[in-house]
Amino acid sequence: MNYKRYMRNPVMDFKERTWPNNEITKAPTWVSVDLRDGNQALIDPMIVEEKMEFFELLIKLGFKEIEIGFPAASQIEYDFLRQLVDRKMIPDDVWVQVLTQCREELIDRTFESIEGIKNVIVHIYNSTSTLQRDVVFGKDMEEIKAIGVAGAKMVKERAKNFPGNIRLEYSPESYTGTEPEYALEVCEAVMDEWGATKENPVIINLPSTVEMTTPNVFADRIEWTIKNFKDRERVIVSIHPHNDRGTGVATAELAMLAGCDRVEGTLFGNGERTGNVDILNIAYNMFSQGIYPGLEIGNVNELIEVYERCCKIPIHPRHPYAGKLVFTAFSGSHQDAINKGVKAMRERNSEIWQVPYLPIDPADIGREYEPIVRINSQSGKGGVAFVMDTYFGFKLPKGMHKEFANVIQAISEKQGEVSPDQIMASFKENYIDKKEPLHFRKLKVDDMSGDTDSEFDTKITLTYTLNGVEDSVESVGNGPIDAVVRGIRQKLDVEVKVLDYEEHALQSGGNAQAAAYIHLLSANDGRVTYGVGISSNITRASIRAIFSAINRLELL
Repeated sequence: MNYKRYMRNPVMDFKERTWPNNEITKAPTWVSVDLRDGNQALIDPMIVEEKMEFFELLIKLGFKEIEIGFPAASQIEYDFLRQLVDRKMIPDDVWVQVLTQCREELIDRTFESIEGIKNVIVHIYNSTSTLQRDVVFGKDMEEIKAIGVAGAKMVKERAKNFPGNIRLEYSPESYTGTEPEYALEVCEAVMDEWGATKENPVIINLPSTVEMTTPNVFADRIEWTIKNFKDRERVIVSIHPHNDRGTGVATAELAMLAGCDRVEGTLFGNGERTGNVDILNIAYNMFSQGIYPGLEIGNVNELIEVYERCCKIPIHPRHPYAGKLVFTAFSGSHQDAINKGVKAMRERNSEIWQVPYLPIDPADIGREYEPIVRINSQSGKGGVAFVMDTYFGFKLPKGMHKEFANVIQAISEKQGEVSPDQIMASFKENYIDKKEPLHFRKLKVDDMSGDTDSEFDTKITLTYTLNGVEDSVESVGNGPIDAVVRGIRQKLDVEVKVLDYEEHALQSGGNAQAAAYIHLLSANDGRVTYGVGISSNITRASIRAIFSAINRLELL
């Protein structure tokens, strides 16, 4: 661990910062650079038709500024831009952004590529960092500044004869490695050359080309720069964070607090090295705080499908909001909390989403409730109960949660994750279909409430089979359940006691079935278990539950 090879990057001394006291209250101007910065980072770059599809997706999402490439540097990108023009695919309210270095032949080629487009952002850049001035260009500060100024001048001259609208964007590349005072000096010189005004502002894009320190330092730099512009109204402050330290989203959000107007990034964070900032991540973060995110992102599954197909990169299963596992819970305590939170919202008819461990309702972004709870060996009783209720309508008594969860855990320890269908199959096998050796056949119930000579109000005739042999018993009791238990005790010498009984409808309507749960005690050895029965008749469901419990206790 030779950590002494690396120098700590300087931290700005900026005690006048105000951004920590600010809040994000509205979306910035979003700029997708998927088709340029994102595409150049792909192992297998998009072909023209894939770019067309991706462009249409970005329009559908509501992006009004889209960087489509570096047309002067690549014939494919030039042809793609011309296809957008020829097919009339660029809406009148969308600004197409093209990137070019500050070189005359490249700027000329860029202007050829944008003929026929109504609104164009010409994005020029040159690196201003201390390191690159030294080891890449071998130029001093004045020479580097002159490159940016010359680029602005060339664009301005060509913009005079362009029939559409041209907006200049300038990036002091490697801004995070540039002295703040010098970066500001270069940007001011570029704006002066352009003749920037409130009516004709320049986009000054301050990129975290390489993340070099913590997000708060970037926010300090952004706020300092904004406060030191000669005229804030003549500049649109843009940021372009990368993710080298894994803090691209935090960097962008803190820069928004610091006052930036505009954020360049990509869908799902694709880009060089560890990627660009993930625009969707930030937008969904805003959505989760009750802020309109400025993009139509209500169907994340569609975004995933187009992105994975065009970029040939899978979404990580733990990717924020989009990953397959982000709305799941394996932990038993998490599952229990989710279960209770969803139940509380239903009971309260709450219009505000408040469920533990789920910052947003998955349904609001096109996800489904089905994957919320996943059952494995780490899951607890709450998760299994949640699956039974949410998927199949069985509201297990609280005392039954642990008993059935133990059954499922034994399966998960052998095979790993257990699907809802497997859970239901196990429930049927262990409870509903537990019909041997004692099998309920039919029941006749007579009301004895008018018989003043009897201490009981119910008489039953119970028909059953034991190991396949049919038999019957008559018995009395206070209600059908009591009478059946007394009859079984009398006929089969089975000492059991009913500890608890619950029931509920499984569906609504005339054909509804009922589920009954009996908690039964074996008086001889103290063992307890639940039995479950279902039927369109609640009395039959209850008796089936008794038989289920006796068979589970293996008393015969």
